[in-house]
Amino acid sequence: MTETINGPDGRPRCRWAGSAPDFFDYHDREWGFPVGDDRRLFEKICLEGFQSGLSWRTILDKRENFRAAFAGFDFNKVARFTEKDVDRLLQDAGIIRHRGKIEATINNARRALEMVEKEGSLAAFFWRYEPDPATLGTPQTASTSPESVRLSKDLKKLGWKFVGPTTVYAFIQAMGLINDHAEGCVTRKEVAEARKAFTKPV
Repeated sequence: MTETINGPDGRPRCRWAGSAPDFFDYHDREWGFPVGDDRRLFEKICLEGFQSGLSWRTILDKRENFRAAFAGFDFNKVARFTEKDVDRLLQDAGIIRHRGKIEATINNARRALEMVEKEGSLAAFFWRYEPDPATLGTPQTASTSPESVRLSKDLKKLGWKFVGPTTVYAFIQAMGLINDHAEGCVTRKEVAEARKAFTKPV
């Protein structure tokens, strides 16, 4: 099986982008492009946690509902959520009504505030885990990496939840810490250019 599939314009994309019609837009505009904005990083790691055990299509279909439910993933606001908010979210059919994942998101918002206080930003912390490109294998052949294992362990030590190595690896892929687009994918080159132009947070 080839690593790519032709998109609507006839050009090759990562094969997974053909799994659902709305995946092409997410693949072409977002997945793998480097992110330095703390709110977007918080959203991505939370949604990857919600995706655990489910399909990404389910999460992507509900993303706007998640944003509405979790104050646009503004962790300053989510950190102030109470048990009343947990009860409200458990009644919200627009999101994944999983108590553990909901409570983890609120917990992680509080941990995010602590991280910003200590590190300056979430971005500065996460980008320290960027691997050496020379150590990377063939794109999309792994579900974890040494960096995802290390980042997962470090986040857990800091009190974050639902951040196992596989979840963290998906986060690393999505936020652009690595360029994991298939070798023949047209978006791989665009991501590479975006990475060159990206100023890494410190």
